[in-house]
Amino acid sequence: MPTGRDWIRELGLEPHPEGGFFREIYRSGDRVPRAGLPPRYAGDRSMSTSIYFLLLSGQVSRLHRLRSDEIWHFYEGSPVLVHAFGPDGAYEPVTLGRDAAAGQVFQAVVRAGRWFGAEVAGPDSYALVGCTIAPGFEFDDFELGRREALLAEFPAHRAIIEKLT
Repeated sequence: MPTGRDWIRELGLEPHPEGGFFREIYRSGDRVPRAGLPPRYAGDRSMSTSIYFLLLSGQVSRLHRLRSDEIWHFYEGSPVLVHAFGPDGAYEPVTLGRDAAAGQVFQAVVRAGRWFGAEVAGPDSYALVGCTIAPGFEFDDFELGRREALLAEFPAHRAIIEKLT
């Protein structure tokens, strides 16, 4: 069985600014012009992009938000818990994994504009997932959360915010 470190090496993953490791594996050559996008986008975008993303146990994907919907796909390792907050402050968790009887899913969508982060559910393990975004990801569309601002906005979720910032 490959380890998380094996996958990092085998897939050529690099550290991601939000935590964990990633590598872009697809970026559409087709572009959507700025005029065809919602006002929240500052320029043209690729039609879609996708990455491999890996977290090791003890690492987190820090709370962040995107201008596009992001689809998470589970591939290997332990389940991964994605923590998200809706616009009304509602906590919207989802667990990606193989155990449907335990409520785990292979695929989940995090809607544009939601604050979210993730962590590996199992100890001494990893979670390897894929993330697909349309219109495609640009770092201009990525906002990393600040602890104090998130605590002010979502005071009922202090433990999660402190863990993921």
